[in-house]
Amino acid sequence: MQQIRVLIGILGLDQHEVGATAVARALRDAGMEVLYLGRFNLPPDIVKAVVEEGVDVIGLSCHSWEYLHYLDQLLALLREQAFEVPIVVGGSVVTAEDARAIRAKGVAAAFGPTAGTEEIIATVERLARPEASAGR
Repeated sequence: MQQIRVLIGILGLDQHEVGATAVARALRDAGMEVLYLGRFNLPPDIVKAVVEEGVDVIGLSCHSWEYLHYLDQLLALLREQAFEVPIVVGGSVVTAEDARAIRAKGVAAAFGPTAGTEEIIATVERLARPEASAGR
């Protein structure tokens, strides 16, 4: 089976990357290939990397509320490119209400500050390989 490829990035001027690097490391240690874009990305940057790299899942680290400003544009650009790549959003500012709202817009999963590493890894695996998890 081909290795799961995950893109991890941070939108806008959010400078908090400790969570992003911790999740990137955990996914890598779980056997996934992680493409880390780091900080200061705009939606076109994310979409360009998705198109060029052919990733299975997009992970956005959110520790400021800027992601709410950029999320609609990111989703629209992915639709324009006809890419249906699941987006996972996680971070200290993601409230339960925010999670419901962004899932309604098309985000596949959202994690707040209490999410555990195992839950994140299992979710990324399920999203990257829905056919494999269907029989579980």
